[in-house]
Amino acid sequence: MVPIVVMGVAGCGKSTIGRALAERLGVPYAEADDFHPPANVAKMHSGVPLTDEDRAPWLAAIAGQIAAAGADGLVVSCSALKRGYRDVLRGGNPEAFFAHLVLTPEVAEARVSKRVGHFMPGVLVQSQFAILEPLAAEENGVGVDATLPVETIVEKVLSRLSRTQ
Repeated sequence: MVPIVVMGVAGCGKSTIGRALAERLGVPYAEADDFHPPANVAKMHSGVPLTDEDRAPWLAAIAGQIAAAGADGLVVSCSALKRGYRDVLRGGNPEAFFAHLVLTPEVAEARVSKRVGHFMPGVLVQSQFAILEPLAAEENGVGVDATLPVETIVEKVLSRLSRTQ
């Protein structure tokens, strides 16, 4: 099974959808936030956006997790905002499938402002939209409206995934 990367800006529902997909498929789930070094978490907690340099070891660690999963399958949540970031993740498995959860900045900010105990403050949502590069037509993946019900999103992702294999 190809790995699935659930991607998008903060507040789009990556963790919720990632867990639901992993459960549905009976494969492990990995939360990309768990791969951030403490310096990245501290930086984001203080409201400072990460740079590409900050993200490099984080993305490499996630790519390593994807590679380690092999044919067993894996669902991982990761913002994967830029094509270059997704290219790093594809280094773990060139067949990786990306599920981009799409929503407006207003909805993302509203969702993030309601989260409790997360290190990513709402002030960073705009910085994520500023660098977001949606999936290109030739990338293996699908964009899905993140405001749909969880089960509907899961169905749309799995339907598109089945057509690519």
